[in-house]
Amino acid sequence: MLGSLAALAACGPGDNDPGPGGVTVAEAKALDEAAEMIEARRPPEGLVEDLANAGHPAASGGQAPAVPPGAE
Repeated sequence: MLGSLAALAACGPGDNDPGPGGVTVAEAKALDEAAEMIEARRPPEGLVEDLANAGHPAASGGQAPAVPPGAE
């Protein structure tokens, strides 16, 4: 009986269980990860590649055009 209680105690909260501040455990984890990224000042993986594939000038460090392409 004690073994089964110990096994249950080892199970952590589920992702949809209430967490701190009225958010779910999964939301709290996501917020923690976002805060760590902001503190580290690093973009999410693949962001620069996604911007480059979309033709965004920020991918190369350039300035955005004053008039979007095709709007002339």
